[in-house]
Amino acid sequence: MTKQLILFRHGKSDWGTEGLPDHDRPLAKRGIKAAQHMGKLVATADQIPDLVRSSTALRARTTAELAMTAGSWPCPLELNPALYDTTPLATLDFLRMTPDSINRLILVGHEPTWSTLASLLMGGGQVQMPTGAMISLELGLDSWATIAPDRGCLHWLLIPRLFAN
Repeated sequence: MTKQLILFRHGKSDWGTEGLPDHDRPLAKRGIKAAQHMGKLVATADQIPDLVRSSTALRARTTAELAMTAGSWPCPLELNPALYDTTPLATLDFLRMTPDSINRLILVGHEPTWSTLASLLMGGGQVQMPTGAMISLELGLDSWATIAPDRGCLHWLLIPRLFAN
């Protein structure tokens, strides 16, 4: 079965918490609502992943947990510190280690890596992912070990503010 990668940028973070390291910044109220809404959208669209992998940053981890709960995703969540301060090429190396039993994978992380990675996988163009956005790429491959630039095709792009109540 062909592989599908969904990149999920964490929700809007709260910048009003003085003295916290970047890694420990929480979500703002808007980020909480967006994460929950996106989780429900994924479930409604029958796009529930086999696995969610998230950066260990509080705002990314919380985004993943809220989306999974709101959408009732029955998949595991793996937290990985390598996704916090990564690059597109390092993320490709990380993806190559994904078991082939996983067909639909969601990575929850950060900018500018996610937009750059999406552009790289699509072979060009310029993607901009606002907070809380998801982009789905059909990779046209049977094994994560073969993921490479120019192997992805845009399947969909969801931006929370387009679906706001």
